[in-house]
Amino acid sequence: NYRGFDIGNHFNEYAGYDCDYSLYPNKDEQYHFYRHYLKPEKPHEVSEKDLEALYVETNTYMLSSHLYWALWALIQAKMSPIDFDYLGYFFLRYNEYKKQKEKCCSLAQSYLSGYGIG
Repeated sequence: NYRGFDIGNHFNEYAGYDCDYSLYPNKDEQYHFYRHYLKPEKPHEVSEKDLEALYVETNTYMLSSHLYWALWALIQAKMSPIDFDYLGYFFLRYNEYKKQKEKCCSLAQSYLSGYGIG
């Protein structure tokens, strides 16, 4: 997996079993994580440019994490012998994808336009 997907998925998991996405870490909390991820021995040396790049990467891939788990749940709703509301979980993840999509795409577009892309 790409690191952005893994970190975005990790942050999505902050929502817990009840899928409380208000627990998703804010930008400052994410930057704290990134500093220690990128330079565990010297987190204070991570540049703002690297922090912003990883922030955009993570919060773009976060969308694909929601789609991945939504599709997984949809398949499980039909196939799994486990008694779980997979269809309900599908809608939780898919609705969060739809809720975050415009914001995340705008973030990526703004970031890329700063580099003459997009």
